[in-house]
Amino acid sequence: MSLKAQLESDQGEWGKWVLRRQLGIPNNRRLWVCACMDERLPVDDVLGIRGDHGDAHVFRNAGGLITDDAIRSAMLTCNFFGTEEIVILNHTECGMMSAHAETLVKALEKKGIHVEKVPIDPSLPELTLAKGGVAKWIRMFNDVDEICAQQIEYVRNHPLIPKNVVVSGWVYEVETGRLRAPHKILAEKVRTSKAMGAR
Repeated sequence: MSLKAQLESDQGEWGKWVLRRQLGIPNNRRLWVCACMDERLPVDDVLGIRGDHGDAHVFRNAGGLITDDAIRSAMLTCNFFGTEEIVILNHTECGMMSAHAETLVKALEKKGIHVEKVPIDPSLPELTLAKGGVAKWIRMFNDVDEICAQQIEYVRNHPLIPKNVVVSGWVYEVETGRLRAPHKILAEKVRTSKAMGAR
């Protein structure tokens, strides 16, 4: 192939990359990922993807939680951008387990923030939380395995997510650098003779 032909081909591929929404081209893996924003969670590495090179739409927030905005993003990518799979990625030693929500609300109030009057969404000023709702909105949780399992079921059954979309959830162990399914903690099976089935 001549250099001219190679450059023209490269230009054509770049054009497809730039205009992929207009051309209806989905992300490479047809994948949407919801993951915690924690800097210790290497999303691309643990999933074997290149999210920042077109493999997936990657949504990150505190806790990797399925919030209203996560559902909004998942609904758009699954219904209009060709996404066929959702992966929810939570992790051990998550900051969302490090305190109770009420403690955080009190800390904000001590800083002079009137939590009951804070706007939640700038485009929806009518969206307000009921008294005491800020603690629920913060969404602290107690058990990473349980929150992951609950979120899988919630997304699978959400009316805005097509039924053909494959949904899975995983827990990244910060301490081992490995993924596992929720409630499938292998370490519990290898630490004692009883767990190993000794007779």
